[in-house]
Amino acid sequence: MFFQHVYDKSLAQASYFIGCQAKGEAIVIDPQRDVDVYLSIAKQNNLKITHIAETHIHADFLSGSRELSVVTGANLYLSDEGGEDWQYQFPHTGLLHGNIMKVGNLTLEVLHTPGHTPESISFLLTDHPATVDPVMVFTGDFVFVGDIGRPDLLEKAAGMTGTMEKGAKQMYESIQRFAELPEYVQVWPGHGAGSACGKSLGSVPSSTVGYEKIRNWAFHYQDNEEGFIRYLLEGQPEPPKYFAMMKHLNKVPRPLLIEVPRHPKLTKNQFLTAYNNGLKVIDTRNKLDFAKGFIPGSINIQGNNSLSTWAGWLLNYQEQFLLVAEDSQIEELTRKLMRIGLDNIYGYVSNIEDLDLSLQTADLIDIETFKSLQGKEGVQVVDVRGLNEYDAGHIAGTKHVFVGTFPDNLDKIDPNKHVIIHCQSGDRATIAYSLLKRQGFKNVSNFSGGMKEWVDKENPIV
Repeated sequence: MFFQHVYDKSLAQASYFIGCQAKGEAIVIDPQRDVDVYLSIAKQNNLKITHIAETHIHADFLSGSRELSVVTGANLYLSDEGGEDWQYQFPHTGLLHGNIMKVGNLTLEVLHTPGHTPESISFLLTDHPATVDPVMVFTGDFVFVGDIGRPDLLEKAAGMTGTMEKGAKQMYESIQRFAELPEYVQVWPGHGAGSACGKSLGSVPSSTVGYEKIRNWAFHYQDNEEGFIRYLLEGQPEPPKYFAMMKHLNKVPRPLLIEVPRHPKLTKNQFLTAYNNGLKVIDTRNKLDFAKGFIPGSINIQGNNSLSTWAGWLLNYQEQFLLVAEDSQIEELTRKLMRIGLDNIYGYVSNIEDLDLSLQTADLIDIETFKSLQGKEGVQVVDVRGLNEYDAGHIAGTKHVFVGTFPDNLDKIDPNKHVIIHCQSGDRATIAYSLLKRQGFKNVSNFSGGMKEWVDKENPIV
């Protein structure tokens, strides 16, 4: 058996390439949208991708299943569980609980494991030349390392009222059945630490059924359904705004993108024309470089592993936008954005100094300056971290406005006051700072040291 774990750090998303070397056949589970990685694996290992499967209709990334199917000719195997409202609306081979997929000498048994979503399935793999017993289970967003999938996304992100409690009850029942699997079976989940699909995902890529029964909180509530549901639903992070769009696009027919697009490097005149016509500018440079000089109205979303998440929170899927990025970064940035369907990149520039624009600089303040302003009349301190972080401890007198929801909550920030922004260590505060400047706020400062510096220097929190 051939096995390769493919991991996208930007979305903490895992996909799997599994092959039977004797027969030369392979299956890909939950592929990302830039599918060239799987084509490369297949070529290098003399395998043909014959099966493509998904564990559920994804909300956190745009699945590459259909792109990969078009390129390879492989069949799509997708869940037909969950009822009429939870069916994929494009051609596929439907899977139900107990179905068996054969990939060469390997078999994958379908397990209906609802809870995260009604149609969620897992795949129990047996490598028949080696054993008649199952060896791996691919759980998607059902069981993670140290956590389980959240059932509240459909209600919170997609507005599907009444699904949260029902999903939690289904998850409790699914966990009971999962616990009956042999303890030696390896668990390969759909996400790792950093994903918004749970609240305490482990950073180790895989586990075993037995180890999860020991360390995963969900298995400590097997005789307490009420306590299980209460703990599962409390303290979940804010679901990114783009999740609703992903849920829709992964379910219905859509345009396919079978190659990573090449976006043009714009001339000065091309950029200025687009900029003056109102296209948003996303500056992907380091926050310190941004602070030294930035295009008026531009939004600083650094090109690190969080780019996709914050772009998904803040960009409109129907609008084109511009990038500020280095030539060497543009392909990787394109991949990160296309993985959540943000394809409307008009073009990019790498040197803003050549645009003949009057650049702005950011007002970064240190902790001593922050303390000297704290509590003064006419000063408003805004904490832009997540609500769970804020509730766990914050600086006295701060206003909480989560950065992801800034455009919808500007009325909570007083433009007539000196506004001081902070987060944990500066990245989110830079996004918030640039958003306020874009909206015309004049007197804004960024306490870039944030809560990390505040706590490290033993200052009080409430």
